[in-house]
Formats: sequence, C-alpha cells, structure tokens
Amino acid sequence: MNTHHPIAIIGAGLGGLTAARVLHVNGIEAAVFELEASREARTQGGMLDIHEENGQKALHAAGLHDGFRKAIHEGGQAMRVLGPDGTVHVAEEDDGTGGRPEVDRGDLRDLILDSLPDGTVRWGSKVTGVRALGGGRHEVAFADGSTITTDLLIGADGAWSRVRPLVSDAEPAYTGISFVETDLLDADTRHPRSAAVIGGGFFICLGHERGFLAHRETDGSLHAYTALKADEDWLDTVDFTDLPAAKAAVLAHFEGWDEALRGLLADADTMAPRRIHALPVGHRWNRVPGVTLLGDAAHVMSPFAGEGANLAMFDGAELASAVAAHPGDTEAALAAYEEALFPRSEASAADSAQSLERMFGPQGLEQMTAFFTTGPAAP
Repeated sequence: MNTHHPIAIIGAGLGGLTAARVLHVNGIEAAVFELEASREARTQGGMLDIHEENGQKALHAAGLHDGFRKAIHEGGQAMRVLGPDGTVHVAEEDDGTGGRPEVDRGDLRDLILDSLPDGTVRWGSKVTGVRALGGGRHEVAFADGSTITTDLLIGADGAWSRVRPLVSDAEPAYTGISFVETDLLDADTRHPRSAAVIGGGFFICLGHERGFLAHRETDGSLHAYTALKADEDWLDTVDFTDLPAAKAAVLAHFEGWDEALRGLLADADTMAPRRIHALPVGHRWNRVPGVTLLGDAAHVMSPFAGEGANLAMFDGAELASAVAAHPGDTEAALAAYEEALFPRSEASAADSAQSLERMFGPQGLEQMTAFFTTGPAAP
C-alpha cells in the first residue's frame, strides 16, 4: 500500500520529534516513522544537559519549556573531576543558577511525544529504501512491504541514516575512542562507594589517555562510560555476554587506579560496548530538492562537547520554523535552514573533536582541570 504524506520525518529521536512538534504548533501536519516497535521498546536512559542557546530555544519554540522546567534534575549540574588516584581536582555544586540544567532523556522524549497528536508517530516502521521520484518528491519503502511518498523528506534517523545518501556520500568514521557503558542500580543502597565518588551530578575521571564519565540518574542509578583509546576492533575481542570475563578484560586497562573508580566497572549491573563515530567536521551537501537532514544524520559528532541532543532539537525547531515561514515554498525553506545549519554544526563538530583530543591526550586531566577552573584556552 502506498500513502502520500506532504511531510515525512524518518526517526522519532529528540530532533525528529521536535520538528514534528514545532510544525504542529504552526498548524502543519507531519508524519513520523520510527524503527522501534513502541515508545516503550527500550529504555531511553542517560542524562542530558539542555543548553540555553539551543536546546532550550527549541523547547520554547515547541511551547514545552515550562514542562521541561518541571522535569529538571535538581542538583544535576554539580560536577566533579578526579584523577586516577581518586584525588578530586574540581568540585562544583549545583546552586541552581547554571544555564545547562540536567534532564532525563526519557522524560524529555515523553514530554515531546505527549504533545503530539495521536498517530503522529508510526511505530515499527523500518526503512529499507528511499528513492527520488523527481520534482522534489520521494518514495520511502518499509520492511513490511508498504511504501509512502512525500513532498518533504526529513532524515532524522541518526548516525547511520538511510536518508543521508540522497544528499551526501559521507559516512561516520571511528574516532579512536571506545566506550563500555555501565549501570549501577539503586546506587546509594547497593553501590554506596561508587555513589559517593560520583557525587550528585556529572563526573569525569581522566588519566593515561582513558577514563570514566558518569552521571547520577533521577532513578537513583549511576550511568557510567568507561572510555579508552583503542583500535576499532578492540571491543570485538571482549565477550560481553560473559559479564565477569568482560569486566576483567576492561579492568586490565585500569591497573593501579583507585578502587572506588574501578568499582564503576567491577560492580556494574549492566555492560554494553559502544564505538564513538563522527562525520567529517564541516560536513555539508548541495541543495537537493525535497529532502534534508537534521541531528546526527546531518552532523554526528563525538559526545565530548555535550551538543548532540541540543543540536538535534535546535535543528528540528529551526527546520520546522523555516517551513512555517515559507508557506508553499519548500525549497526556500530548506535553503534558509541549511544556510544556518552548516556553519553552526561545523563549529560544534570542531569543538567536539578538539575536546576529544584534549580529554584523551597525554595531559587530559591537567587540561580538563584547567578548562573547568580557568575556562577554555584561546585558539
């Protein structure tokens, strides 16, 4: 069966949902197609710091900023930087005046989903192919054999976007950093040592071109990433189906580190591997009628500038606002959106790449301590 949708958004992440919401606020209908079977298909997890200059602007455009303020994790802007021996180099409390409040990703996604008309998101829609039909129209094919056509195709489908090849041959490349993602559940009761070392908000420990990044979650758990400079295939050498063996294999890279830090791995209730990829800094494309990208589909970068979700939401809001500002002229809307998209995403991608090099370089601890105490060095 083939159905036509004037605007089709592929991907129900924060960026795609924000685009749909801002379009709805402006009286424009869009259909969102999402691979996952339902909104409950997987835990969204992880804390996000939502920045005043982009993520919060998107929420204002979506009419959801008040709801966002109610979901903020009080105390979540606290931050600590430690060395491998457990020495605290930076400790900042959350006094409520910071411009980057923390919120649970799942809570934020629910806020936007609940603001959309029923049926906006078509769950369980796995894209198997996209093709241009001419005149700015496109066809999208799904795994169940159905197809849709659309006048405006928006690729909000992440790092490995199926829509991106319509406009660009670029593919994300491995950055040289691998993560092992862990959760420590009911931390204050079951993992008090780890809970004490993390504190109330964001946590960084760096040394010897590796480290730990962690957050205290609103559900009382700790969400941590063990980060290593490693060959792209290193994670394949670890059997993550055997939790004790996997812990031992990763902990071997942290010999001599403080036991409270090693506990973020040794005491973990879950473990999952994750390679960090990025598109080239300055990724852009020539204007292609009827199609564009947002979020990671347009500019996936390493997470070390904290901009991914913020940029995705801002992209979505800016794209939707451009469409609303150019009624009946999709090409003018996309040209205006992309003209602003490319320089802002290039700047953030450059910051992210620079932060990766700073954090995982030989002087990572010293440089990050200086960054948080005296501010970024002049270029």
